[in-house]
Amino acid sequence: MTLPVAILAGGLATRLRPITERIPKALVDVAGEPFVARQLRYLKRQGVQQVVLCLGHLGEQVEAVVGDGASFGLDVHYSWDGPTPLGTGGALRKALPLLGSAFFVFYGDSYLPIDFCAVERDFIRLNLPALMTVLHNQNRWDQSNVVLEGGRIAEYNKKQRKPEMTHIDYGLAILTASTLQGRPLNEAFDLADLYHDLSLQNQLACHEVQERFYEIGSHQGLAETIAYFSQGTTV
Repeated sequence: MTLPVAILAGGLATRLRPITERIPKALVDVAGEPFVARQLRYLKRQGVQQVVLCLGHLGEQVEAVVGDGASFGLDVHYSWDGPTPLGTGGALRKALPLLGSAFFVFYGDSYLPIDFCAVERDFIRLNLPALMTVLHNQNRWDQSNVVLEGGRIAEYNKKQRKPEMTHIDYGLAILTASTLQGRPLNEAFDLADLYHDLSLQNQLACHEVQERFYEIGSHQGLAETIAYFSQGTTV
């Protein structure tokens, strides 16, 4: 594993209130420990070495817990939104100097049972500037937002749902720095808009997974994730 990982964890987590009124979502207790600790241990087992946490609201609390990442066997650095929230895209644009020419990206509220090495191999093989992992969803866990045709992403659209959308963004992607470098620094924008543009330009490769994702972005998702780890999952 050579690619670093960016974790987007700067949001306000309004859907998890009142839990997140005083702590950030990354530190929400999941079956006995902060969620971010589970994420980082899992990344270490995947062979990841470098992690960049993109933080904003209450992010100082996350840094106090994680530190330099040594306790997880990782090299952890931080990128901060600053006084104005930058959104998922703006936060990632600001973190580029810490990430290099290509990197994984996923969300601070997601746990993804996936083989990172297999995703990276597909990224190299398909040779496009970005890759999105997708799951055959049929609106089971959230509204589907991906049109898959012939094993490729024909369209990703989070804003305008279409009947032919049968898959959903799984939450893990690989991006090259070039996909973000044209965006202004410290300007807020949504990563979903970048994915949409890339898909319409036929620049978004696809890696399909079979196992569902877990998330703590909502109270229902948190309950399901706690149940998942309470069944003896070791990460």
